[in-house]
Amino acid sequence: MPLQDSYRVIGLMSGSSLDGVDIAYCTFTVSDGRWHFSIEQTTCVAYTQEWVQRLRSARDRDGRGLWHLHSAYGHLLGGMISQFVDDSGLRGKVDLISSHGHTIFHYPDQHYTTQIGDGASIAAITGIPVVCDLRSSDVALGGTGAPIVPIGDKLLFPDYSHLLNLGGIANVTVKAQQGIIAFDICTANQVLNHYAQQMGHEFDVNGHLAAGGNIHPELLHALNDLEYYKKAPPKSLDNGFTAEAILPLIDGYDVSARDKLATYTEHIAMQIWMQLDSIRTSLDTPAGMLATGGGAFNTYLIQRLGHYMDIQLVVPDANIVNYKEALIMALIGVLRLRGEVNILHSVTGAARSAIAGAVYLP
Repeated sequence: MPLQDSYRVIGLMSGSSLDGVDIAYCTFTVSDGRWHFSIEQTTCVAYTQEWVQRLRSARDRDGRGLWHLHSAYGHLLGGMISQFVDDSGLRGKVDLISSHGHTIFHYPDQHYTTQIGDGASIAAITGIPVVCDLRSSDVALGGTGAPIVPIGDKLLFPDYSHLLNLGGIANVTVKAQQGIIAFDICTANQVLNHYAQQMGHEFDVNGHLAAGGNIHPELLHALNDLEYYKKAPPKSLDNGFTAEAILPLIDGYDVSARDKLATYTEHIAMQIWMQLDSIRTSLDTPAGMLATGGGAFNTYLIQRLGHYMDIQLVVPDANIVNYKEALIMALIGVLRLRGEVNILHSVTGAARSAIAGAVYLP
């Protein structure tokens, strides 16, 4: 794609909470190095229970089984996008698809990360160029491969000093004097959804279940004492952290599901506060924190965050809350085709900033 000053892109994001695929049709314009965006049309396509189980068990497959899932998932995404394009009247109006895929493994300390969703299949089914495999280049350069959204936080949201994503994993971007710092803080909706589902709810609407529970002090202390929180950035979490470290720890206590929700919600709020407080001395005057991701709708969690934080917390309109990550995936794809940096080494610790992503033409 030649350099141009406007782009029409579909961004895709599948998060660790397994609620579905976020699809956002976005337009971008760039003038004098400043980017502007509009989220034009969106949808979230829920996974069937069969696909939830296939993705949840993907880590246990052998090599042949995982590669088959990679192809099948690419076909699934291609079909979703084609349906979205047709339903939205976008045929012939999309320059690019940028797909995050779904993370199965993320072990940057062992030099690999795996996001399934075959880009060649998506391009063949949709007839639209595709950028995917967005993290591997950074990991190959010695980086953590996460978070990758800070480039979008920098270019699209210049008015905020802090940008917090409350998704399956909570992560943050901080614009500090020495550059951009970003890292995974803790698992969030992965855990909250797990215990809400034990109580017969898909998720904890507005945090009502947690608000009605009691905080268990010993469990809260044990959670806050986990080794990961003692590491300095850059750092990132694998999706397996919840199943391997968090849930066994919580379930080792004789505590009701409601009290587990209350305790873990408090843990999320405390970790966000403590992790940000640890880098406070490196910050310019804070200019507000933008909170997005599904957890931004959890009014009890936002209330508990407000109890600890002394920075203005802003929850934007629902389109940005729900689709900010898909929006930034779209931007990352555009930057890849422009040959411009889309992963920041100041965030990931890589040897240099990367122009990341594999390109597939239809």
